[in-house]
Amino acid sequence: MPNWTIRRAEKKDAAALADCCDAAYSIYAPRIADLPAVSDGFEDDSERNVVWVAARDNRVIGGLVLLPKEDHVVLANVAIDPSATGAGLGRAFMDLAEAETRKLGHEKLRLSTHVDMSENVQLYEHLGWYEIGRSGNKVHMEKSLKQSSGIGSSKHRR
Repeated sequence: MPNWTIRRAEKKDAAALADCCDAAYSIYAPRIADLPAVSDGFEDDSERNVVWVAARDNRVIGGLVLLPKEDHVVLANVAIDPSATGAGLGRAFMDLAEAETRKLGHEKLRLSTHVDMSENVQLYEHLGWYEIGRSGNKVHMEKSLKQSSGIGSSKHRR
């Protein structure tokens, strides 16, 4: 049983979520010079988008930001504090992202990640995502939720 809980974010969570996000991405800062600001705008996100936080002992240790679009949902951010990695929280957030996408009536999730985060690209591919393009330093990926084929699938459905 996990030692964390996931709940919808509130405006008051913005600073803690930003701190969590900064901690999560800090491992990339030494090797990615053009890493974008990843912790800006959480206060607005909680009002305009679908934002979830994970907490342990009343401390935010993870966050998920989803942006509903006309025909898909964008997974804008998923961040896990380094102190909470390996506990299944990332997988729980990915499952939640899929469930929320279906709940919103969509069958596609999209995301962009940094080209120098090759381990993330590999992880997403392992989870059934596939690359749909690149622009600048971004790798754009998609996952079809139609008859989702689960972990390790290489089937590309559009």
